[in-house]
Amino acid sequence: MLENEELQAIQEMDFETAFEALQENVKELEGEGLSLEESLKRYQRGQALARHCAELLERAELQVRTLAMDATQPIETEE
Repeated sequence: MLENEELQAIQEMDFETAFEALQENVKELEGEGLSLEESLKRYQRGQALARHCAELLERAELQVRTLAMDATQPIETEE
């Protein structure tokens, strides 16, 4: 299981940083030389990074939808 500090650090990452860390994590898992225990730790970290990236993308999508909906509303002017 990941340490609370590591989970907190992941939650504080912006999308680009988290995605880059996820890509690096995948490369390490695909490589050779990791013990089973280290592979499991990397897998757990990868899952946490993937969840965080998905959450950030969902938030961004919601913002885009909100902006798109606002753009279809008539602009109110003061007269």
